[in-house]
Amino acid sequence: MSEEPLLISEVQARVVAELARIAPVTDELGRRFAAAGEEIALVGGPVRDAMLGRLHNDLDFTTSARPEVTERLLKGWAEATWDIGRAFGTIGCRRGEWQVEITTYRSDAYDSASRKPEVKYGDSLVGDLARRDFTVNSMALSLPDEQLEDPYGGVVDLAHQVLRTPGRPEDSFSDDPLRMMRAARFSAQLGFTVAPEVVAAMQDMAERISIVSAERVRDELVKLMLSPDPVRGLRLLVDTGLAGHVLPEVPALALERDEHHRHKDVYEHSLIVLEQSIDLEERLSHLSGGGPDFTSRFAALMHDVGKPKTRRFAEDNVVTFHHHDVVGAKLTRKRMQALKFSNDQIDEVAKLVELHLRFHGYGSGEWTDSAVRRYVRDAGDQLERLHVLTRADCTTRNKRKADSLRRTYDDLEARIAQLSEAEEMASIRPDLDGNQIMEILGIGPGREVGQAYRHLLELRLDNGPMSQEQARAALLDWSASQPWR
Repeated sequence: MSEEPLLISEVQARVVAELARIAPVTDELGRRFAAAGEEIALVGGPVRDAMLGRLHNDLDFTTSARPEVTERLLKGWAEATWDIGRAFGTIGCRRGEWQVEITTYRSDAYDSASRKPEVKYGDSLVGDLARRDFTVNSMALSLPDEQLEDPYGGVVDLAHQVLRTPGRPEDSFSDDPLRMMRAARFSAQLGFTVAPEVVAAMQDMAERISIVSAERVRDELVKLMLSPDPVRGLRLLVDTGLAGHVLPEVPALALERDEHHRHKDVYEHSLIVLEQSIDLEERLSHLSGGGPDFTSRFAALMHDVGKPKTRRFAEDNVVTFHHHDVVGAKLTRKRMQALKFSNDQIDEVAKLVELHLRFHGYGSGEWTDSAVRRYVRDAGDQLERLHVLTRADCTTRNKRKADSLRRTYDDLEARIAQLSEAEEMASIRPDLDGNQIMEILGIGPGREVGQAYRHLLELRLDNGPMSQEQARAALLDWSASQPWR
C-alpha cells in the first residue's frame, strides 16, 4: 500500500475529530446563515490545520453575506462582536472560548503600484478560494452540510507536504506580492517544500515585494522568525533574492572566503547561532510566556551583520572585524526602524547585538567584581537574553575550546548570581541620590549633580556598596578636585 492513501485516511480521521470539537460553533452558524439564504464555510488555515492535527480556537469563515448581514446574523449568538476589519469585509466575534472571523467572499487584487488591495466582493466560494495564497489554504468545509470544497487539489498537496498556488504563481504574486514571503513563512511553520515553479516565480518577481508596506513585511517576518524552523524560511528568502529587498543585511553575510579559508562563513555561522539560541530558549520562558522569543531569535540572526562593513585583511591575510558589534547594532537599528518595529523592540535587539562580544573581552575568566557589575549594568533587562546569545555564539567544532567557553560562561553566571544576592545588582545605583548630593555639596540642580552622580556610580561599580559615611567622604574628596569648586 502506498503512503499517500494512508496519509489521506489519517487526514480524514483528523477532520472528523476536529468537526466534532468545533461543532458548537459550526452547527449554529451553519443553521443561522442557511436560514437567511446565505452561504458560509469554514475556510483556510483552520481547515488545513484540522487535517494536520494542529488544533486551535481561532476559526475563519467565508460567506456570501455582506458585513451588515453577518453582523445581524451574529446577534443573539455572539457574546461580543467587532468590526475593525469591516473595510475588508470582515466581522469578528467571540463566543465562549472561540474567536471567530467571518469575511465576505472576496475577489480583490493589487494593481501594479499599490501597497494595499482594492477590496471587491466576490459571488462564489470557488472564486474566493481561487484568490487565496496556496492550495493548502484554498480548502473549505461548507456548512451546514460539512462538504469539503477543494477545487485546487489542496488535500493532495497537503499529503505531499508541498506549497503550490491555486493558479499560476506569477498571477498570485502579482495580486499580492507578500505571498512570496508567506511561502517562506509557511515552509518554516509547516516544514513543507515549496514547489519549483513557485520558487522560480519568487526569484523572478522578488523586486515586486518593494510595493508592500513595511508593516505587512514586518508582521510576516515576525511570524517566520517565531516558527518552529525559521532557518528553513530564511534560506528560501535569501536563495530567491527576497531577503535582498526586505532584510539585505542577511544575504550580505555570505562573504567571499579568503583563499586560505581562515575565517568562517558568516552567513552559515549566523544561522547556526539562531538554531542554537532556539535550543536555549527554555531559559527565557519567563520572558516569552513559554513560547518562542522574537527578540532573542532576531538578535541571534543579526548579531554579526556589522562584519561585512568592518572586514579588513591584515598581514598574512589575517581577517579582522574590529568594532563589528557597534556597527552591527547601528545597522540593526536602522533596518528595524525601516520595518516599523516598536522603539522598545529596536532598543532590545540593538543592545544585544552591541553587547554580544562583551564576554570575550575579559579573557578566559579573569573577571573582577567590577567587571561583573559593569556587565550586568550594561545588559540591564536584557541580561538573560545576553546569556543565551553569548552561549549560542559558540559554533567552534573544537570540542575542547567549546567546553572551555561553556565552563567560563558558567563561572560568569555563577559570579553574577553571587554578587546579585549580596548587592542587589539588578538595580545598581550610587549610594547617594541626587537630593543627597545637592545637600552635601550645597549646590542646586545642574550638570554638576549629574557629574557627581556618575562619579559615585563608577565607584559603586568598582568597589561595591559603600556606607552613607563612606559615600559622603568620597563625594567630598571628588568635589574638592573639581574646577567649579
